[in-house]
Amino acid sequence: MTALERYLIQLIKAQGPLSIATFMAEALGNEKYGYYTRKDPFGQQGDFITAPEISQMFGEIIGLWHAENWLNMGRPDRIHLIEIGPGRGTLMQDALRAMKIVPGLWDAVAIHLVEISATLRQIQSRKLDNYKSPTWHNRISDVLDQVRTEPVLIIANEFFDALPIRQYQKTPSGWHERLVCVDRRDRLCFQLAPAPCPEHLIPAALHREARGSIVETCTVGNHIIEQIADHINHYGGAALIIDYGYKHYNSGDSLQAVKHHKYVDVLQDPGNVDLTAHVNFAKLKDIALNGNTRVYGPIDQGRFLNNLGIQTRAKSLQAAEKQPGDIQSALHRLTSDDEMGTLFKVMAVTEPGLGGISGFEG
Repeated sequence: MTALERYLIQLIKAQGPLSIATFMAEALGNEKYGYYTRKDPFGQQGDFITAPEISQMFGEIIGLWHAENWLNMGRPDRIHLIEIGPGRGTLMQDALRAMKIVPGLWDAVAIHLVEISATLRQIQSRKLDNYKSPTWHNRISDVLDQVRTEPVLIIANEFFDALPIRQYQKTPSGWHERLVCVDRRDRLCFQLAPAPCPEHLIPAALHREARGSIVETCTVGNHIIEQIADHINHYGGAALIIDYGYKHYNSGDSLQAVKHHKYVDVLQDPGNVDLTAHVNFAKLKDIALNGNTRVYGPIDQGRFLNNLGIQTRAKSLQAAEKQPGDIQSALHRLTSDDEMGTLFKVMAVTEPGLGGISGFEG
């Protein structure tokens, strides 16, 4: 039993069942025992591999995509490049290397990383040592408060999937929240709240789901996209959100745990496993549109990358590399339907008047 599991069991016995959102927040972000606050979970030696770690092509394409946005914005003298959940800093490193070729952009850009992990901040600092020094923040709201009225370019790759969710299950008496409790053996378990929740907590599109259906909501994610849309609407810029999820409102239990690249029980070994849930892009899109921004997508990641010329970039790298097979393998993982190509979705949020948004055509 982990130290965090003992803490959670004591907390439940003292205060009652926890929402899944509270459980996720503690398991991932607890200052002493949390998964992201204690270790580097990325790469072959970690628990999972993200797209930037697969190939430099991913970050380069995102960097050039945002460079094009800066040009289409009229080359503002000051622009803030913000990555939320930057991992090891690999995506930002590749993006900046690509962006340096655009005349004037390097002098205009300021770098911000939203990261709570001290371990990952150290890795990010080393990774970006030959580039501009970033400013670190704990929350996206901290960045937006600091940059005030200046435009932003935002990257959120595999960020929203790690935000805490709540789950509700439909029963004959209504929608009941799924909670984390303690069973007779002093082990964590799931249990439904005895009283139904107000129906307004369930998206209207899902009110008529069948009995037994599970609906997930992410209040934190909704608030973050609302903040991003509000800033972009008033002060300009663009945001790119890439994650695994679904394009339309949907029911289902997508909460999952991963350790050493394998799926494990969600409630076992908290603090030592990664917890994620699929992102509801339909909800994020609705919120961004209500914030008077323009939204592109969501579309499949493979389609987005192909539209931006990843095939051509792969060929140029293959011509220069001694191991072209590795590049082809990376290309397959990023774009193919049986890998990340369709599971991952891409959505852009921009200021209303910004034109020339690439990658979503076709």
